[in-house]
Amino acid sequence: MQATEWDHRLVVRADGKNLVGHAGVVLLRRTADRVGLTRALTAALPQGVGPGWRDRGMALVQLACAIVLGARNILQAEQLQHHWRPLFPCPVSDSTLWRTLEAIDGPVVARVERVRAVIRRGVWTLLALRPGGFPWISVCGRKLTNWYVLDLDATLVTCTSKKDGAAGTFNR
Repeated sequence: MQATEWDHRLVVRADGKNLVGHAGVVLLRRTADRVGLTRALTAALPQGVGPGWRDRGMALVQLACAIVLGARNILQAEQLQHHWRPLFPCPVSDSTLWRTLEAIDGPVVARVERVRAVIRRGVWTLLALRPGGFPWISVCGRKLTNWYVLDLDATLVTCTSKKDGAAGTFNR
């Protein structure tokens, strides 16, 4: 899917050129940086020692983004970071991710929770101060206030069943 600016509207094309999968992760990563979460996590996590140590706050945000992209383990998280070089200009190795996670003990968890609460409160304050308030989702001209919308993609898979009374749909 490619987004282009045309006539003051966002036009989305699916023409097979310059395709981007999981484009929402870009917003997640940029939001973490813009609201100060990445910087605050860097301050909350213990710093590495020795030459060339990596920013552990950045490593944690990149790990979260890799999980959103579908990583189910540390190795997949490292591979996804290399695949998504524009989003992760400095991919973090699996050993750095392990060291980052191992550094999170009880006191660090408490600091991370405080950081998360401060950043969350700041984001909600910004949304409340926004002209027009929180940007609630509109569907068919109706605002869905107090709703949370999860947009999920799905693929229908055709299959057969030899079970007694099995049917293709609820209405047979």
